[in-house]
Amino acid sequence: MRVLLVEDDEPVAQSLRRGLLRYGFEVQWVGTGGAALAFEGPYDVVLLDLGLPDTDGLDVCKALRERGDVPIIVISARSDETDRVVGLELGADDYVSKPFGVREVIARIRAVMRRTRPRNSDAPAAGPDRYGPRLTVDRKAARVHLDGAEVALAPKEYDLLAFLTEEPGALMSREQIMEAVWDANWFGPTKTLDVHVAALRRKLAGAITIEAVRGVGFRLVVGEDGVAAGGPSGSAS
Repeated sequence: MRVLLVEDDEPVAQSLRRGLLRYGFEVQWVGTGGAALAFEGPYDVVLLDLGLPDTDGLDVCKALRERGDVPIIVISARSDETDRVVGLELGADDYVSKPFGVREVIARIRAVMRRTRPRNSDAPAAGPDRYGPRLTVDRKAARVHLDGAEVALAPKEYDLLAFLTEEPGALMSREQIMEAVWDANWFGPTKTLDVHVAALRRKLAGAITIEAVRGVGFRLVVGEDGVAAGGPSGSAS
């Protein structure tokens, strides 16, 4: 899915862009309203900040809506109810207040896309993703099966597995994982990550390996023959 991100705050934009890229979104970032209105590339949804340096984001929202029906999600530090109401009346499909987590924004995008572009009833439903011959992850139903039998996972265990299986073999830092699974606003200890990793290793033993890279993070490995690849399995520190 292609996202046009309109945000003048570079740290916020870069953090959100990284998060969206990790979830498979394509992101084009512009920092002004003028650049947003001049952007000619294709996009499926707009994430629009209201506090732009060259123009009011509400005016950009109105102009974009007059051009077509691409979903628009306003993201803003403005918490006043009037701004919310005006934004929605000008054509925005949803409104997210700062500070927000990447996973909240992704959930809003998916919800908006479901409302504005319902699935074609004739189109085949997407099936579960398979990782080797033993493990399947059904993201639509949020269910995991090992050797055909469903595995009972706690909500955060499932979120962690779903995140790590998005890019098997890639090394994910603790910060990346905590931001994606526990939200960008998590300020607690990261020991909870080790607990959830240990639970997944126990419940999915033999199907996958979650390798620890000391001082960095974790990577998920699936053996080509379905046997979990070897490697360190202790907690990273």
